[in-house]
Amino acid sequence: MLNSDLFFAEEPRHGSEGSASAPDTLAKEPWKILIVDDDEEIHSLTRLVLRDFSFADRGVEFISCFTAREATEVMRLNPDVAIILMDVVMETDEAGLDAVRHIRDVLRNHFVRIILRTGQPGQAPEQRVIQEYDINDYKDKVRLTTQRLITAVTTALRSYRDLRTIDNTRRGLATIVNGTGDLFEARSLGKLARSILHQVVSLLDGKGDRHDTTGGSTTGLFAIREYDSFVVYATTGSFESHVGKVLEDVLPRALIEQIEGSRDLREHFLDGSSFFARYISRGNLENVLYVRSGRHLEEFDRDLLRTFSANVAFAFENLGLNREIINTQKDVTFTLGEVIEVRSNEAGNHVRRVAESSRLLGSLLGLGEEEIELLWLSSPMHDLGKIGIPDHILKKPGKLDPDEWRIMQGHTVIGYQILKGSERPILRTGAIIAHQHHEKWDGSGYPEGLRGDGIHVFARITSVIDVFDALYHDRCYKKAWPLEDIVELYGKERGRHFEPRLVDLFLQHIEEFLEIQSALKG
Repeated sequence: MLNSDLFFAEEPRHGSEGSASAPDTLAKEPWKILIVDDDEEIHSLTRLVLRDFSFADRGVEFISCFTAREATEVMRLNPDVAIILMDVVMETDEAGLDAVRHIRDVLRNHFVRIILRTGQPGQAPEQRVIQEYDINDYKDKVRLTTQRLITAVTTALRSYRDLRTIDNTRRGLATIVNGTGDLFEARSLGKLARSILHQVVSLLDGKGDRHDTTGGSTTGLFAIREYDSFVVYATTGSFESHVGKVLEDVLPRALIEQIEGSRDLREHFLDGSSFFARYISRGNLENVLYVRSGRHLEEFDRDLLRTFSANVAFAFENLGLNREIINTQKDVTFTLGEVIEVRSNEAGNHVRRVAESSRLLGSLLGLGEEEIELLWLSSPMHDLGKIGIPDHILKKPGKLDPDEWRIMQGHTVIGYQILKGSERPILRTGAIIAHQHHEKWDGSGYPEGLRGDGIHVFARITSVIDVFDALYHDRCYKKAWPLEDIVELYGKERGRHFEPRLVDLFLQHIEEFLEIQSALKG
């Protein structure tokens, strides 16, 4: 049995990192210390000596076990135990040593610091134990004074903390590296905002899946400036219901003023658990990230966030360059479409109405953001092939004869041939739409008689919109149809000319499509 007089022979003298009653101790999770000994007095004396102990502004929490078997189960359930004060002789002469081997080899816990305490050194000689078992310290209970125990615990906690810091930093950097592709592949502000927030949650909550923001303690939002206000684009935690809201309606006024007063790219750590960062790209795109963690942010957390923020800044610059390229391609595709529009004497803004309405129908169908944008940019080229149709056919005011109609149908193949050789996704997609937008759901269309899902969804969507716009406006060969007649026709052509679900979505949201017609009158 441990000599209690010797155990208290020296008064506790805490080092600079380990001190009693630190004022901020309650703000952080305590260190877990597992006491494993079959002598109840050892548990009581250890708790008494370390009751006011703290290290790095964190107190201690004790867990007691009286057998080695019980200790291994506790460690299975509590892998975050920092120190084990392990007896050797309990239910067997080497029960403690068996428990050590199980913790290291079976549970694979190499972080916990194990201090072996024995009252029978001859039973487990120090040299053999140190060589054969992965323990971190060896103490003879008879010689273990109060100060020596405190020193041993302080040294063990410092080692445990440093190992955890290294591992957390490694994991955090791995998360940043693995997630960099997500940031730089984003082609829309919304997707980039969500990716950034997912990454931060992963860093702070230690998630293995960087796209999983459920169940963690981190809450936050990402907002993007639109005109005079920041609009919330992505959220997690308690902010989840605030997407689309103005930032002033979500965060306290004092915090808004602090954000508005900051115009650099550095992070601003507001207190022990929250921060915001404001990013301003070279194109003056302004964004705000605000995060509140459920725990105290250690210095390594802050270092990781600073490293991550550099990626965020570069990602926005990259997105800006991509948007510039996309806008250039948009100008080209819309201009090409408008050239054909003028040559065909079609109603003004036809290609813009087709583009906007196709984007709306794609959204109602549930296509992804990037697909919707690709459809929007590609659909204006649906009639590009008309550039190869003679004027006397293209501009004929009356009905085409069979030979003329055969030539007119050739515009689908001409458009496809013009666009198919491009390496640009927008032009390649435009080739598909140009080729297939006159195919019909029942297989009676042209040029190849494709049917059903054999027709690309972009072409099926463009077909619904192109026909509507043609009927709704005057053409050189006809007058505009009344809306009720168009609706009746779509009912008849549901499942014949057009895909049924697209007709249903179109008619259910007809008012939204009419708003586009009104906004883009010819």
